[in-house]
Amino acid sequence: MYSFRSMRISASGLSAERLRMDTIASNISNATTTRGENGRPYVRKVAVFQEHLDKSLDKTNKPGDNLMGVKAVGVKEDQSPLRRVYDPSHPDADNEGYVMMPNVNILNEMADMIAATRSYEANVDTLNSMKSMFSKALEIGR
Repeated sequence: MYSFRSMRISASGLSAERLRMDTIASNISNATTTRGENGRPYVRKVAVFQEHLDKSLDKTNKPGDNLMGVKAVGVKEDQSPLRRVYDPSHPDADNEGYVMMPNVNILNEMADMIAATRSYEANVDTLNSMKSMFSKALEIGR
């Protein structure tokens, strides 16, 4: 049923944006971690998504009928270089007094968090609209 498909698409968006917000929160909380479990500075993580399509070979499908939403492919490390900060008093400073800091920029993370929050809210609004439409349709049937 097409109406439930739109709810499934919004639900997949909610799930994806939650992963994105969790990843951003991890980046923010580790923005100053210079030595992790592997002995290296924290590396910024990015959630990766792709469209989720129904791959069935039904020839009666119209364009857009195979859309199932979005799915999380995984979380990958950002390949941008680590920051090198001069702080000779830091315990992780090298011989020249520089410390390798994570490649996390708090301003970028906050902007990404705002975008993820707005996307999450849009999916919630869509689900609420669908719920309201179902409710009105049931009232018509009385």
